[in-house]
Amino acid sequence: MSTTPGLVFSRLECSGMILAHCSLNLPGRAPPHLTNFSIDSGLRFHYVAAGERGKPLMLLLHGFPEFWYSWRYQLREFKSEYRVVALDLRGYGETDAPIHRQNYKLDCLITDIKDILDSLGYSKCVLIGHDWGGMIAWLIAICYPEMVMKLIVINFPHPNVFTEYILRHPAQLLKSSYYYFFQIPWFPEFMFSINDFKVLKHLFTSHSTGIGRKGCQLTTEDLEAYIYVFSQPGALSGPINHYRNIFSCLPLKHHMVTTPTLLLWGENDAFMEVEMAEVTKIYVKNYFRLTILSEASHWLQQDQPDIVNKIDMDISKRRNKKKRLTFFYLLMQGLCNENLQQFFKKLFINFFMYYFGKKNCV
Repeated sequence: MSTTPGLVFSRLECSGMILAHCSLNLPGRAPPHLTNFSIDSGLRFHYVAAGERGKPLMLLLHGFPEFWYSWRYQLREFKSEYRVVALDLRGYGETDAPIHRQNYKLDCLITDIKDILDSLGYSKCVLIGHDWGGMIAWLIAICYPEMVMKLIVINFPHPNVFTEYILRHPAQLLKSSYYYFFQIPWFPEFMFSINDFKVLKHLFTSHSTGIGRKGCQLTTEDLEAYIYVFSQPGALSGPINHYRNIFSCLPLKHHMVTTPTLLLWGENDAFMEVEMAEVTKIYVKNYFRLTILSEASHWLQQDQPDIVNKIDMDISKRRNKKKRLTFFYLLMQGLCNENLQQFFKKLFINFFMYYFGKKNCV
């Protein structure tokens, strides 16, 4: 299969998206939604954005082996309501990839997201993470709850659930065996790249692990986009170094989540047992909703984009409605002074008595 950027560029441009590497072909002419910026660490991050600046921020964190393109359906869907930003995480795609393994510790990845929000000019966001991006999203919500308005995680349990479950359930230990395989130097990168990235193709297309829903299966051009990104020199080492540092801060000392949380799960996930999703709720001290989609794979936002997008939007609207009701409740409970509170009480009593045809009693 060819990995020439021209073919990929023409395919994605026709779809209304621009692949990250297209700016290499068009120096100085990258479209406005294709952006690079530096954060305090000195690293240059790449992201693709949709929606007007000034709208609430929705930040999308991809998993492995993915890059911003895995969020193509969500970029289109949510741009009318949000400023939607799909990152290439540290070491992925067009984002800088430090050489040393220690540069991928979890605390570095968490700090990246904090600095990225600052660089984008936001103090908080709706945070959505899939797979490894879900792990980072959980940690952000735990460490910086003030930064997360709503947390949506796709196919990754609370980190403490994962570490405890994997030790007690051999089936999950087997499914997560690649975590241990990735601890080996250089060999995992070699295995991923041989035979024209056969392993990568298998993950997305096989009956056991891939996207099975008709109409959402990756096209030849989609696969070529993935292969192009991961075929660049050193492009696999950064992503795999994420896993080489997974034990750097687990289990967590502080683990409770106080952010409204939605957990989405594909029932046919070949890598994560669904029981972990059901246990996760004990770590969320706020609104929590678990939605398990039958006949859906691990790659949920690409496998069932219409359903995922609808659920995400529903949860956003529900929380906004609840926020308005909460404000009304707090107002009536005395956040305002007592005279104003009595005024509102009389006003509402008069309104309801008048509405139901009763005699005014105030």
